[in-house]
Amino acid sequence: MTSTLISLISIGIGIIGANIFGLIAKKYSLHFAGNTLAGVFGSIFFIKSVGRLGFNPYGIMQSGEADIRLLIINFLVSFIGGAIAVFLIFKLKMKLNK
Repeated sequence: MTSTLISLISIGIGIIGANIFGLIAKKYSLHFAGNTLAGVFGSIFFIKSVGRLGFNPYGIMQSGEADIRLLIINFLVSFIGGAIAVFLIFKLKMKLNK
């Protein structure tokens, strides 16, 4: 598994996290297209921010093989980052509409 593939899978998981959050918390949903965009940017932002602790794609592949524990943490951060991005973008949208 390459670092690029891990990054793409992380973005996909962020999209899934954002859309699941939109389904569960319909009040905060930005609909499918908005949730998808929020998931992309949320997962990228959170992985870039928190990934400096060692579970970025390059850290996962540092030994030549994928470190499964770091990979799972990376995917969880992407999932949660997508969901948080939907919430934050919704709050920003409400604040700008006032």
